[in-house]
Amino acid sequence: MPSASPQYHLTQLEELEAEAIFVLGEVVAECERPVLLFSGGKDSAVLLHLAAKAFRPAGLPFPILHVDTGRNFAEVLEFRDRTAARVGGRLLVASVQEALDAGRLVERAGGDRNRLQIPVLLEAIASHGFDAAIGGARRDEEKARAKERFFSFRDEFGQWDPKAQRPEVWSLYNARVHPGEHLRAFPLSNWTELDVWRYVATEGIELPSLYFAHRRAVVERDGWLFAVGPHLAPRPGETVVERRVRYRTVGDATGTAAVISSATTPEAIVEELLASDVSERGATRADDRVGETSMEDRKREGYF
Repeated sequence: MPSASPQYHLTQLEELEAEAIFVLGEVVAECERPVLLFSGGKDSAVLLHLAAKAFRPAGLPFPILHVDTGRNFAEVLEFRDRTAARVGGRLLVASVQEALDAGRLVERAGGDRNRLQIPVLLEAIASHGFDAAIGGARRDEEKARAKERFFSFRDEFGQWDPKAQRPEVWSLYNARVHPGEHLRAFPLSNWTELDVWRYVATEGIELPSLYFAHRRAVVERDGWLFAVGPHLAPRPGETVVERRVRYRTVGDATGTAAVISSATTPEAIVEELLASDVSERGATRADDRVGETSMEDRKREGYF
């Protein structure tokens, strides 16, 4: 008898990649005007890489949208522009600062600009008529993330109700929305931070230099290290020191802390994460310290 053909089994990363590409395909098939949310961070860089893979050799079938707080790291903005140009994507920028300058938003002293991204994002979605926004959220980021599914429905006010989740049986997704409504799609829902870094290493995905160990002037504030720069100055009594650090997430420069690290490659970061028992948001995002339900509250209002 002829020998049976060898069986090929996908690795864990290959399974995650295939699942994410399938979800991206479903969004494009089911929705008329999707958009991919791109912050320049590692998760959105992986998401953009997957999208380019999914629709190759054609170009991206949707534009790329960045909601800029006005306080982003310069390295991230440079990477955003260069990466969008490299993949041939149409980059749209919705600016929190422009909304503030125009009087559409009011910023309270010491306020959280990450939260101000909510109305700016919803305004951009409404003005462009997007019916789906594809994001790079992962379920291991924060407790509220784990409540969402691949397709997350948003009502006409851009709000999310975790008790009104639509069933996703046998990978069947309900993408029906009424005028003014939209959905969020999260192809990386089953990925972890470790999976992302392993995939970055395997695929050779370029990321902003902030993610890798470098020397930077910082101040210690509430036990965290914040970079001194155009958006953050030392307070009276604070001492500026130089440390070898990296960033695990690259949000607003005034609310994102650095961590001490010597990891200069994705492989070294994987080893570092294997020894860590603190999530990236718990370790570096000051805006998540507001309360136990801070992320869920923001998501109910329309946050990413």
